[in-house]
Amino acid sequence: MCRIAVIGPNGQLGSALCRQLGDSAIRFEHDVLDITRPAQVEAALDAARPDVMINTAAYNWVDKAEDEPQAAYELNALGPRHLALACRKRDVVLVHISSDYVFGLDADRRTPYRETDCPGPQSAYAVSKLAGEQFVRSHCPRSFVVRTCGLYGHAVSVGKGNFVKTMLRLGTERSEVSVVDDQWCTPSSTTDVAATIIALMATDRHGLYHATKSGGTTWARLAAEVFRVAGMPTRVKPITTQEFNSKAPRPAYSVLDCGQLAEATGQTLPPWEEAVAAYVRELRSGA
Repeated sequence: MCRIAVIGPNGQLGSALCRQLGDSAIRFEHDVLDITRPAQVEAALDAARPDVMINTAAYNWVDKAEDEPQAAYELNALGPRHLALACRKRDVVLVHISSDYVFGLDADRRTPYRETDCPGPQSAYAVSKLAGEQFVRSHCPRSFVVRTCGLYGHAVSVGKGNFVKTMLRLGTERSEVSVVDDQWCTPSSTTDVAATIIALMATDRHGLYHATKSGGTTWARLAAEVFRVAGMPTRVKPITTQEFNSKAPRPAYSVLDCGQLAEATGQTLPPWEEAVAAYVRELRSGA
């Protein structure tokens, strides 16, 4: 049986991966493995002796990273570097999760980004994620770097929220919510993204991949769809990024082209609307 180590098993994507991997999964929580500490990385790999290591750990506080760029860089860039060096030394396959935020500098973009398109990170968080990708790809040839976007799912850790859950909560508290309507992305189910990662791992086609649902939408349109499916009367007030006034810049357009993933695995993820509807109904039913 293939031994697969999952770093960050209590997050949304890590939880989905562990559920689908079952007994093959070796869980590495933060108190056991801090990827910013090279000695811990080496010791963990020697003790567990995995065939594959999946890194879902990340510094994801996009606005906070503007004030803590070093902390973001240590976890999102140097941590993956330590993993890549240690995995290469032991001939372990490394799967590293990255972000659509590595794009965004092209404000006029309106066609999905391919893996071959030049990145354009705008924030400290985005820069750190791009650096992590490059460290993994340069130091560990037997690696998969997977960019994804707008994840929502079920986390073990308390406080691991997502946009869909936030909208459902706000919908019970307010008659109207203001949501940004000029940032385009693709909300993606962690259940589906985890399945495609596992399918990709079964190949030897190492490299950089995009993995999201298909299609694109804005956050405001996503919120409206959530309320529609949930049967909630909450109104969505579309606002601009400038009106939202977040500290860190976000991509105006970061829809990803997943054709390369489909070609490698034979799988194409269906439209984002289908998965959002299923997820909302599941949450509303208490399942």
